[in-house]
Amino acid sequence: MSISPSNPTLQSVSQALSAAISKRTQFLANAKQNETDCYRIFHGTVEGINGLNIDRYGNAWLIQSFHQALTEDELSQITVQLTQESMLPVIYNDRSNKNSRVLNSLSDDNEVFATSEQQMQENGILFSSKLRHEGQDPLLFLDMRIGREYVKSHSQDRTVLNLFSYTCGIGTAAAVGGATRVVNIDFSSFALAAGKRNAQLNHVENVCEFIQSDAFPALRQLAGLKVGGRRNQKLPAYPKLSATQFDLVFLDPPRYAKSVFGIVDLINDYQSLFKPAMLTTKPGGTIVCCNNVAKVDRQTWFDSLVRCVEKQGRQVTQHVWLDCHEDFPSFDGNHPLKMVALTLS
Repeated sequence: MSISPSNPTLQSVSQALSAAISKRTQFLANAKQNETDCYRIFHGTVEGINGLNIDRYGNAWLIQSFHQALTEDELSQITVQLTQESMLPVIYNDRSNKNSRVLNSLSDDNEVFATSEQQMQENGILFSSKLRHEGQDPLLFLDMRIGREYVKSHSQDRTVLNLFSYTCGIGTAAAVGGATRVVNIDFSSFALAAGKRNAQLNHVENVCEFIQSDAFPALRQLAGLKVGGRRNQKLPAYPKLSATQFDLVFLDPPRYAKSVFGIVDLINDYQSLFKPAMLTTKPGGTIVCCNNVAKVDRQTWFDSLVRCVEKQGRQVTQHVWLDCHEDFPSFDGNHPLKMVALTLS
């Protein structure tokens, strides 16, 4: 079984991985110097094998296939190449079925390792890691490194709101960067538990707050707006919050999600989240907006954000694009994950 429609040979898989590692020589040297042991070593969509990603997560290599499973020969060859680079355990998660759940079994030793808590570091910040757990994705999104770096360097003596926080990587970076208060909001108790662990690893738990809530009622309350829901939907209980503005707001919603409170739709209705998030941003503060949908045009999306700000009688006084690091290459310099930091009057 091949791993892409182009039916690559075992030799082409090996060559593509070798080329990717060679291109990262300086990156890998810098990562070691910067106390970073979590990064992408092979970004298949761009580097030759569509649907195959290979990452380092601390003391392990993680291979993930999203379109077709690796053959035993392909997995064996990749394992040899990775362990030549660094002698670490290799975990393979085949996620090629429709709902992206892990399909393949592991040996008993590898299963114990993959499901146990590990630690990794990024720019000296510690994060917990499990290569297999009750969710689908790894506990830290590596392409968001530039976002964590930006937040860390812009959080000194500031208050920070981290929306759709997942395992609170952004919030942890903010706290390590000197924030006075960090509020992490996510609907998943599992993700927030991992976030609490990350705060503890870095001794910043006294700065971080963790609120389990649907984003819509939390955001609307913080923005001083009425909490509503979709038509004919009875609203469940939700945490009560007071209207509050923050110096730095980080908005990183999923592509699409539906609840009784509203619909997250990054293609057709980013504004339903952006407007209340903007209202929770202090005058002179910054909101970092993320959109991970490849087909959303970068400039069109940015223009829509500016229009939304201006409709509220405010202005974007400065903006900075945050581009993914070189371990996440793109075809044309326009990565599917778009991040922009907007300073608002």
